Amino acid sequence: MNNKYDLIIVGGGVLGTFHAYHAAQKGLTVAILEKNSEPQGATVRNFGQVVPSGMNQKWQNYGRESLNIYKSIQKEFDITIRQNGTVYLASNDEEVQLIEELHQINKANNYKSQLLTKNQCLEKYSGLRNDYCKAGLFFPEEVTVEPRAMIHRLHTFMTKNLTVDIYYNTTVIDVEELTVETIAITSEGKIYKGNKILVCNGSDFKTLYPKIYNESDLIVSKLQMLQTKSQGSYKLDGSILTGLTIRRYEAFEECASWESIKIKEDPNCFGKKYGIHILFKQALDGSVIIGDSHEYADAKNVDDLGFDLKEDIDSFMIEEAKKIINLPTYQIQHRWAGFYSQCKTKDIFEHTISNNIHIVTGIGGKGMTGSAGYSKENINKIFNY
Repeated sequence: MNNKYDLIIVGGGVLGTFHAYHAAQKGLTVAILEKNSEPQGATVRNFGQVVPSGMNQKWQNYGRESLNIYKSIQKEFDITIRQNGTVYLASNDEEVQLIEELHQINKANNYKSQLLTKNQCLEKYSGLRNDYCKAGLFFPEEVTVEPRAMIHRLHTFMTKNLTVDIYYNTTVIDVEELTVETIAITSEGKIYKGNKILVCNGSDFKTLYPKIYNESDLIVSKLQMLQTKSQGSYKLDGSILTGLTIRRYEAFEECASWESIKIKEDPNCFGKKYGIHILFKQALDGSVIIGDSHEYADAKNVDDLGFDLKEDIDSFMIEEAKKIINLPTYQIQHRWAGFYSQCKTKDIFEHTISNNIHIVTGIGGKGMTGSAGYSKENINKIFNY
């Protein structure tokens, strides 16, 4: 263990890890303090998609930078990145209008996308139902990851190749700024010394600064996802996003037709009540992950969401998925809920405790896509590069 680090990061999820990565790339020494034996939060309980195409312009830029970072690391070390693209499948004329408009927006932004005809979609995506698909919009640069494996491999890569030490099973109970350094104190009484400390985990933030946490505008989203049994020889490439996604992702809010289409929707229907949109992604073992739903609570009332899975949400998602793709099997082997925090009024939570202690969390559903790019900029800001 080093006596002192340039940066101590509390939280070993994707947001904290990429802050560590970029700090180490600058030649700084970094310690990550992770309270669990391995990251267990949103970083490993997400869909495993890196989709800048679904974000507004600011975060698309971060996402595009993230793509470059992921691909650069993948060339050196396998962190499960697969460049197999993202497609948005339109199921009616309104959704076709939206993907055509998004195509033009991305053309102007110099972000590559390709409009696909109905026949091209049916040919490219095995099992896609003829009575569902009308057209598609394909983003060839985008990638998928295996979230449960990616963060572990990224940690391995960093500890082997960069000036990063990672301490698991290390719960931080206090951080303090002293005259010449900052310190992180663990539940076991160990003291880690650093020039700066960055808290990147919502639950650690809640423990360390409960008053700031409870008074923040953070909300927590609970998402349900499902995983089928292996599909055998069946292959489904890339991230498959569908009509409900087109009506949900913030990128489409920049389309000229967005408001006139959105206003026609019934806000009280089951799908809207639980924020459901249907996504598909095939995992490396041949299974297909299907999701997802969204339930919300203020961060201080997160327990109101509960940890139980709602069977009616799972049933609804399966029935909607069957309307889109005829998979060889819809037998489910695994169901889970993911939780992530986000802000009501901002796109990420940033708070300065002192000159050398900062909190960054609440990146919401943008974590896997946006963390790598955002962290690069934020490290420059924190260290005045």
